[in-house]
Parts: sequence; C-alpha cells; structure tokens
Amino acid sequence: MYRPNEDYLKLPGSYLFSTIGKKVNAYTEANPDKKIIRLGIGDVTQPLCPAVIKALHEAVDEQASADSFRGYAPDLGYEFLRHAMAENDFRARGCDIADDEVFISDGAKSDSANIQEIFARNSKIAVCDPVYPVYVDSNVMAGRCGEYDANSGVWSNVIYMPCTSENGFAPDYPTETPDIIYLCFPNNPTGAAITKDRLQGWVDYANKVGAVIIFDAAYEAYISEEDIPHSIFECEGARTCAIELRSFSKNAGFTGLRLAATVIPHDLKVKVEGTEIEMHSLWARRHGTKYNGAPYIVQKAGAACYTDEGKAQLKEMVATYMKNAHFIYDGLSEAGYEVYGGKNSPYVWLKTPNNMTSWEYFDYLLEKAGVVGTPGSGFGPSGEHYFRLTAFGSYQNSVEAIDRIKKI
Repeated sequence: MYRPNEDYLKLPGSYLFSTIGKKVNAYTEANPDKKIIRLGIGDVTQPLCPAVIKALHEAVDEQASADSFRGYAPDLGYEFLRHAMAENDFRARGCDIADDEVFISDGAKSDSANIQEIFARNSKIAVCDPVYPVYVDSNVMAGRCGEYDANSGVWSNVIYMPCTSENGFAPDYPTETPDIIYLCFPNNPTGAAITKDRLQGWVDYANKVGAVIIFDAAYEAYISEEDIPHSIFECEGARTCAIELRSFSKNAGFTGLRLAATVIPHDLKVKVEGTEIEMHSLWARRHGTKYNGAPYIVQKAGAACYTDEGKAQLKEMVATYMKNAHFIYDGLSEAGYEVYGGKNSPYVWLKTPNNMTSWEYFDYLLEKAGVVGTPGSGFGPSGEHYFRLTAFGSYQNSVEAIDRIKKI
C-alpha cells in the first residue's frame, strides 16, 4: 500500500496566499458590487517594456524557421543570458562572478525551494522572522524542520532570528550555530534593507562557523540608497560562503514569463570524508536531472533587459512602483500608522492598529475598506500585529486604497 510523504502532512493549513485568495473570493461572491483593491500578493501590473516585447517577437520569428529554431535549452541556460547577467549584475559592480557560475531557471521561488536539496537532511536552517514562507515550507517538506507548535507558530528544528523595529528589521547573529542561513534584502515582507557593513558581518560570521548563506536578491532593483549592496558578492569572502538568488519577476515584470537565476561560485566547497566537493557541481547535477531549462523565447527576453533600451525602460517601471510605495508610506504615516519599508523596497510594513492580530486587521480592512493586504503572522511569529501592503498596483488604486483606509 502506498503512503504519502508524511513531511508534507506536517505543513499547517494551506499556503499563505492560497488562504488569502479563498477569503477574498468568498468576500467577492458575497459582495459582487464592491470593488476590491488588491495590495496583497506581490504580482506586478505594469506591461512588459518595449525592449522585452521586441525581443519576444523576434524570438518567436526565429522559432518559425528551421535554420534558427531552438528546442531544449542548455541545462544551465543560454550563454548569451548567463554572460549578460554576470557582466551587468555582478562584474559591473566589482563582483568576481564568472559566466558559468550563473544558473538560469524559471523562477526564484522554485530555486529558493529547491536549493535545499543539495544539502544534508540534518542541516540546521536559520531564517529571519518574519520570513518569506517558501524558505521554511520547502525545508519542512524535506523533513528538516522538526515538529510544528500551532500555538507559537514555531518549528522545533528551525533557528528563528527575530527582525523587529528594535533591530531595524535586520537579524542579530543566532546563539545556536546554523548550517544554512536564509537572508533576503531588500526584505520581503518588511521592506527593510541592510547596509554593506552589516552584510559583510554576516559573510564573516558564515565563514567563521562554516555556514552557507542563501541570499535572496529579488528586490535589488528597488534599492535607492548608496550604502545598500545589490549583491552579497560585493562583500569580501562571499564566494566561499554564499549562494545568491536572482529574479526577473519584480524588476522586469516577468511574473508571467518566469525567469530567474541562481549564482553559485566554484569556491563554495565542503569536505566530505577528505574529498573537497563543489556545491556548484551538485546544483549543476540537479539542474541536469530535474530541469529542462527556461524557454529560448523567455531567455531572449531576459537578455533584452540588459540592452541600453531595456535598462532605461526597466528603470522607469521600477520608478512607477516606487512612486506608489512612497505614496502608501506617506499616506499611512499621515493617518497615524507606524510604518516601515517603502524606501528601498516595493513593500510597506505597518503596525496593526488597536493591537489587532494581523488576521483580524486583514478581515477588518477587507470588510470596511475593500482593500486586500497580507497578514504579518503569515510570515512568522514576529510578524504578528504587522501587515504588508505592496506597491505593485496602479497609482490610481494605491491612492484610492489609502483614501479608503484613512476614512475607516
């Protein structure tokens, strides 16, 4: 008799955003005449930029000719895109990253979930709290997180690093030594950023204790301040302790196209029974076995983001979302809310009023204002009494949402 993977059965309820979707659908069915403004899930709304559209059309035309048709993509990605990313995202910033250290994929969510497969099952993970749920949930599925306490919202075998207003929503070093450390900056969900000196401290810590940092840089395009690093590889020593996740979703609007990359330096090595193993080779082996590559058409579109036209157009797109972020931040502040984020990130993180739980505030905002956000507790215990709004809607909807919130 077959049996399910019992580690999946440990996961509490449904995925956070699935739960939000069900609540919103129920409200919409009960109130068909009321307009809902969605500032919850971080999906983009601006159309793809002209340089990307042009590249997509050209790539489609290539697929119509036997001379230029492309089938399976190379396991690790087309060289033209790997080179463009290594050159523009890393070497242009002084980071020593080679083309073959860039692995092209179909999404940072997939990579952030799958990267744990190349590490031992008994590896101890450390996560920021609050945190993007996929980091924890994927490790639960792998049998790495122990047991879940529904009362505290804590997994028994996970090291939680609280990120609060007191520490600027950037974690302190844990008292227990981890094997794998997940960091995301600019942060989802808090919108916080981390200085280069502070990130350098984490690199030094990881090298000292023999840990690896999984650094999610999905929102680096939104950085506006000079002292905020766009890549962990700007830090000295990161090549021996870090893996970086990159995404085209939020900087180029590829949430529908699906394109990302994971960067693993050859210098990230570990000894197993006296033999030195490159984590790069393990991820390459996994890629070759379980993945057939992002489509040629999409990778050509990704490469267009690095043309002069593409860079300028993406900068405008990011500026549009950050205009929303500034408006949401300022509007909530004027309304008396305690607000964070919105400066180097498209996320605004607010304290719930009147000591409401984050789900109580979700229901209140939906019922009274028709505005959808994301409850902070869905990101971890330290997210309770906080709430996340995104800047990925239109400016008009952002203005209307804040006006509704002010009225209640």
